[in-house]
Amino acid sequence: MSNLDNALRWLRQAERDLDDARFVMTGKRFGLACFLCQQSAEKSVKAFLYASGAESVWGHSVAELLRDAVDFDPSFEEMIPLGARLDKYYIPTRYPDALPGGIPADAYDQWDATRAIETAEAIVSHVKQRIKESR
Repeated sequence: MSNLDNALRWLRQAERDLDDARFVMTGKRFGLACFLCQQSAEKSVKAFLYASGAESVWGHSVAELLRDAVDFDPSFEEMIPLGARLDKYYIPTRYPDALPGGIPADAYDQWDATRAIETAEAIVSHVKQRIKESR
């Protein structure tokens, strides 16, 4: 499989995760929507890295992956704070012991999910544009 084919696979899943985030938000599953947004951004940045020729891509931090992406395209520098925002949803949205009391399902609201979706959309859109321009 070529790097571009692999990248497009990752990008398709990133888009699906973002679509799933929108879907679960309609059911008021706000914590899950936030987590899916983090996953979407993570997978989209991995898609960019593969499309740029990276042989192996490791890690789950969107911000760290974006730092790696800067090596291939400086425009990703401005995305790092957005990635850091989404990284906050990687563990606390899923594990009861990651928050002080209560459960993740009760800790996130529509505002959190809306902001997470907007943030993931910005990252995925940026990645899609960069991959398109690199072809």
